[in-house]
Amino acid sequence: MKFPLRYLVLLIALFVSVACHSEEAADAPTPVPPTATLRPTRTPKPTAYVVQQPPATLTPIPTMVEEGATAVPTNTPAPTPTSEIITIEGIEQPLYMESACSDRFPCNDDIAAWEARLRVPEGFKGEYFAWMKNEENVERPFQPTTLTFGPDGLLYVAVREGSIYTINPEGEVTLFAEGFTVPTGIAFQPGTNRLYVASRVKDTNVDGESQIAYIENGKIVPIITDLPCCYIGMHAANGIAFGPDGYGYVGVGGRADHGEVLDGTNSQDVLEPYEAAILRFSPDGSEVEVYARGTRNPYDITWSADGQLYATDNGRDGDQSIKEDVNEALHAIVPGGEHGYPYYECPTCFGIPEGIEIIPPVLEFYPHTVPGGIVTYLEDEFPGYYNSMFTVLWSAFPEAERVLLIPPGAESYSTFATGFSSPLDITTGPDGALYIADFFTGIIFRISYEG
Repeated sequence: MKFPLRYLVLLIALFVSVACHSEEAADAPTPVPPTATLRPTRTPKPTAYVVQQPPATLTPIPTMVEEGATAVPTNTPAPTPTSEIITIEGIEQPLYMESACSDRFPCNDDIAAWEARLRVPEGFKGEYFAWMKNEENVERPFQPTTLTFGPDGLLYVAVREGSIYTINPEGEVTLFAEGFTVPTGIAFQPGTNRLYVASRVKDTNVDGESQIAYIENGKIVPIITDLPCCYIGMHAANGIAFGPDGYGYVGVGGRADHGEVLDGTNSQDVLEPYEAAILRFSPDGSEVEVYARGTRNPYDITWSADGQLYATDNGRDGDQSIKEDVNEALHAIVPGGEHGYPYYECPTCFGIPEGIEIIPPVLEFYPHTVPGGIVTYLEDEFPGYYNSMFTVLWSAFPEAERVLLIPPGAESYSTFATGFSSPLDITTGPDGALYIADFFTGIIFRISYEG
């Protein structure tokens, strides 16, 4: 995507300090005790795991159980009847209002002003739940990138600065682990206390590296390394979700905009084995396979109640020779399928090779809005919303800065909530509420149903 100057400034602020930590990434993270021709693919570098090519239908892999441990079955949610939800009328973006801290938004710690900005449907309540305050620099809060609830009922929040925090029901923030480089995906393996983390190892635009690790019993164990990273500071191993088969799935971004070598020549590059793909991995990382290809930058993934995997995706840059804008996307992931990258048709693209069938997205969003986190609603508190999805649009465009509702089947979407600054991830809590991580402000918002 091509971003306006205002958005480029935001992105520079977002990631420039990360680049300064590339060398530091070699140090192990520390938990806080106790708490148009078909392109060949490169041969992967030697690793501790096995590369498997995707069959037409994936064979279930037996659940890996550590010696002496008891296997915990994964419960697959059963679909239940839902009310059809097509649009929600009257959810508009509030006007920007100047404050002492911003020409657009309230000060980050102004709870009343932020809650007054929030727009949610009738019967729902939007509130300011917690703030990722940086005690060393109050004017620059920690910037949350991903969040999930743990089996202990606490909200776990990873921040761009490299740490993971817990937040209790009273909104109190406690450090849990630190030393990562830009963690952008966290998920608990169902039935365990094991927290999986997707983060960067070498945060460089060319030849970067990301990884998957898990935290358990105060130890951090990297299990999948040398994953593609980190084009424009955003494409990497990102959202993680465990599937109904008990295995982990992670979205990995492409190393370029449309498959080009990043030397200014716009020549066609060679695709890496795990680039621009949804990967499926065993919980111990000993087996890794490509589940589907062609996701340019899948920031997050989610499973529906009926076993369909969805991924948000950021569209390529529009070709300025034809004044092109490219929509953002939501994919219904097809095992073994090709979902786009790098096979595009535009004057500077390389075309679609013969024999490659591209699976189109199920939904498209306004250009440059940058869809981020996505979650399937599998709780009972929002009446009629079971198996609907909620996703966030992150960018500074007025068409973004909101939560979208996607009814079951992903045939339409509508605005569900507005009033945010930069919502980057979303999850559901054990209380049935939605929790939204607002990146630039460091605020965690909560949306609950009151009837």
